Amino acid sequence: MKIPVALALAAALAGCSVDMGGFSFVSDERGTRTSSASVRAATSEAVLMPDGECQAGASLDPSTRPLPAEIAVGITECELVRLKRTRPTDVLIGESGKGQREVQVLYAEPGGREIYMFTDNRLTRIVKPGQPEQQG
Repeated sequence: MKIPVALALAAALAGCSVDMGGFSFVSDERGTRTSSASVRAATSEAVLMPDGECQAGASLDPSTRPLPAEIAVGITECELVRLKRTRPTDVLIGESGKGQREVQVLYAEPGGREIYMFTDNRLTRIVKPGQPEQQG
């Protein structure tokens, strides 16, 4: 009994999804019959969509996590938008040759364009005009 629970917990912590299913037996005047049901709970963090809006599973709403103090390498895509307090100018979403989600978020600021680069929903590089590039 402990092994299935440990496997389910490991899958949940890995940022996947957890599927749970079961059967129920119902008795009525027509006899006993079986029905089944399943539940799917998303355990991945919210990510940006091409329109600059965050998409989250109901279980991991980005507004329930404390907001980081500043924009820094390691924050999520949606944390960047919340810290900037405005929708990005452009969002480019793709996949690396290694199968990782890669996202470039562009903000057109008065001093020039700022580019924030994410790999698997974590900020890895910041490119701002007139400043050295920040990498993680």
